Parts: sequence; structure tokens; C-alpha cells
Amino acid sequence: MNRICVPVCARGIDEMRDAIARAAEVADIIELRLDCLADLDAASQIIDQARSLGRPLIVTLRCAEQGGHSSIDYDSRRRFWSALKPHATDRFFDLEYDLVQDLSAGEEFQGDWRQVICSHHDFQGVPPDLERIYEAMAATPAGIVKIAVQANEASDCLPVFKLLERARREGRELIAIAMGAAGVMTRVLGPSRGSFLTYGSLDDESATAPGQLTARQLRDVYHIDRIDQETEVVGLVGDPVSHSLSPNIHNAAFAAAGLNAVYLLFQTQDVTQFISRMVHPKTCEVVWNLRGLGVTIPHKSTVMPLLDWIDPIAREIGAVNTIVVREDQLLGYNTDAQGFMTPLLNRFGPVKNARCAVIGGGGAARAALWALINEGANVVLFGRNGERAARTAADFSVLCEELSKADFAGFDIVVNATPLGTSGANQDLTPATAAQLRGVRLAYDLVYNPIETVFLREARAAGCDTLAGIEMLLAQGFEQFRLWTGKEPDIAVMRAAALSHRST
Repeated sequence: MNRICVPVCARGIDEMRDAIARAAEVADIIELRLDCLADLDAASQIIDQARSLGRPLIVTLRCAEQGGHSSIDYDSRRRFWSALKPHATDRFFDLEYDLVQDLSAGEEFQGDWRQVICSHHDFQGVPPDLERIYEAMAATPAGIVKIAVQANEASDCLPVFKLLERARREGRELIAIAMGAAGVMTRVLGPSRGSFLTYGSLDDESATAPGQLTARQLRDVYHIDRIDQETEVVGLVGDPVSHSLSPNIHNAAFAAAGLNAVYLLFQTQDVTQFISRMVHPKTCEVVWNLRGLGVTIPHKSTVMPLLDWIDPIAREIGAVNTIVVREDQLLGYNTDAQGFMTPLLNRFGPVKNARCAVIGGGGAARAALWALINEGANVVLFGRNGERAARTAADFSVLCEELSKADFAGFDIVVNATPLGTSGANQDLTPATAAQLRGVRLAYDLVYNPIETVFLREARAAGCDTLAGIEMLLAQGFEQFRLWTGKEPDIAVMRAAALSHRST
């Protein structure tokens, strides 16, 4: 069973009660984070109220050193657990490893040790002695072991998956999680690999650990209840990836097509290590049914030497955004070029002899340049990074100009192929202002989240027609889906998923 535990954390009694009622709607198990309460004396009534909702409970009083919200000291925590009369079978009790060691040596704790979760958190990274930590915790009388470590790279999830494999072989109940954006895959796949549960927050604001998805996302986007060890896995590798709408789009399309598949996010800076240790069939260290990858910033070019075969179009472009795992090989494709051109032709019409400006110099810019040149357009590249833009322009034999001095009057089409405007730190930025865009017929932003970017607003203020990046995302995603599955997705389902989950 793929259980979702929803942690409830609130300072006030009424807030806590309200959160518990909301959690009961989406949770298989509710965790009562008593360390969040301003008044710990209210713990008993909070527990009793939560029991009335008919969900199993985890009672937790986390210390600050292990990620808790209270400055409560060790002796006070020990007295709390010693005084508690935990006889009910519908409750679990999350105690830190040091407390489990001490309480199990005496007779202070009155509960059933089979209902105790012995936990350890490392918010810095994956400790080199993780296996030893697990062995020490497994040697306690606690019925369940919980280990949560910080993943700084996607490959940091490997020790977590290996620990789950070991616990399954040994018949030991284990909750194992890699925290942070790079560890999201363990939260989605963990239960199908034997993790006793996974954690999902009530909403984005109430997450109790880094990288924690919401319970609704786990159920409605990732369809966690359907995931098993046979589930085919695809996902997006890049840094950053948390803004991506691709999980919403592809998971909706998988469900509509009746496919046992899931689309995940793999945040990593070291793509070479990720491909070697978690992707390539000849060297992969994790047991999963990986079918392919989407590739985004900054890996579209650097991933190419790691592949066994590259489609001629992708090689001409100099960027791969799609990888297919076939038998023992990795095959590279570029669906960006077709994804870029299809909505442009639908909106603008033929671009032969059109004057086009492409802003950027990375993988998206290379796909746009290739596609426009292939359709007979006259293209000029404008770069933020002069050296990289000059190299890209030379590869495609086009003129390169500095973006800071750009005046786009006289251009038919201006394309933003930079990440400026993307949800997050860059969201309030634009590569061009209304003053620079006056006279342009169409402004095309390849940024898709948010759908309405500063660049598009500036373009409309300048009187330009606009084309949002969501159209390219859907068009290139359509081709990726075909490459991974051999089937055509329902584009209406993909569009509805993108629009219903967009960030504004």
C-alpha cells in the first residue's frame, strides 16, 4: 500500500484542529507535530480530537536539532514520552534515535515498541556511514526505522533506494526519504520500493521538510496510488526543474492513455554522474523501469557525449532535449525544433524571408535558430553572454549582436530563448522592453511558467502580437511522448493539465 502521511503543524489549538480536519480528507495517516504547538499542555486534547476522525496517527515531538519547531530540551522530551500512556493501536510514536536508545534501556516508556518510529534526520547531505546508522537504528526495539537525508544531487537518492532494497530483504519496516528538490523521486517512488509511507503536506506553505510535495500533488499529479515496481519511469533532468509543468502534462497523458508510467523531476548539476549511475543500462545502480528523459538547462549540449546514438537533426542543432532508453543504449533526439516551429507556423504563417531575432545562446536558442533557418528565415542572434552567443552564431553562420544595444524595430519576429522570466528568481526579468520591441509583428517567449511573462507584457504594450511558451512546451512534449511510448498522447488532456496547474 502506498500510504501518504500528512504532517499537521500549527501553533494554536484551533489552528491545529482545523488543519487536522483538512488532513483527514487527503491523508492515509496524520502526523501530529506537537513541537509546533505553543502550549504543549494541549497535546492530549489534540490527540483525542484527531483520533475521532478515524485516521491512524503519528505523534511527534521533534527537537530543533532534528528539524523541529520547538526549543524543548532533551529532559523535557523524555518526561513527555515517559508520561504519555500510548496504549491505542491506532497511533504511532516518532522518537529520535537518542531517545529510543535511552528509553528502551529502562521501563519509562509505556507504549508498544512495535508502534515506535525511530527517526534520524541529516539536513546537510548523505552521511558516508548511512548503512551503519541504519544498522544501529534497526537494532533497537522500535518497529519502524525512519531515515531522512538531504539530497544535493539526484544521484544522492541512490543510497536511499539501496537502503529500501536492503530493508525489504531483511523484512524491516523502513521510511527512507531524500529531502530537497533533488530528492523528490524518493517521495514519489519510495512506497512502491517498500517505504512504510511517504509524506505529503496540506499545501505548499505547510511543508514540514525540504522538497515535500503536497498530498494532492502525490495523488492527482503523480497518481502515487497506481505506482508499483513495474511502473515505467521518465523524467526531466536539469537544474533547476521545480518550475516545470512537464509532470502535470505527461502524467495526465499517461493516465488518459491507460499507461502504467510516471514522469518525475531529476534536479542535478552533475549530469555525467547521474547518467552513469542512474540512467545508462550498462552502469545503472538502481532497479527501475526507466524509459527515457527530457533534458533542460543547462545539460542539452553537455549530455551529448554520454549518449550511444544521436539523431542527425539533434546533432546538427548541437543539443539534445529527449533521451530514449532502448535495450542497453541511450538514444538522443531534439523535439524542441519541431515544438518551436509548429505553433509559430500556426500563428504567423510561413516564415520564409521573415526577419527574425533570437535572444539567447543555449540549447533552446540553437533549436530555434536551426528551425528558422531550415524554413528560410533571415535570423540574427542577440546574446546576453557575448562569448557563448558568438560561438552559437558561428555554428549557424548568422550575425551576432549585443543584446544590451538591441533595437528590434524592423524585425518580424523576436524570440526569447533565455530563462529570463521563468518562475522563481528570474520571474520579474525580461530580455527586452516595450521600447525595444516597438515595430515587431510577433514576440514569441519560450518561457512557459508563468504563462504570462514580463516579456509578453512588454510586447503587448509595444503593440506586438504574442505567442506564449506553453505552446512550444505542448508541441515538443507531444513528440517526446511518442518517442517514449510509441503512442500519440491526447493533446487536449495535456493542454488542460498545463493550464490547470500553471503558476501565475
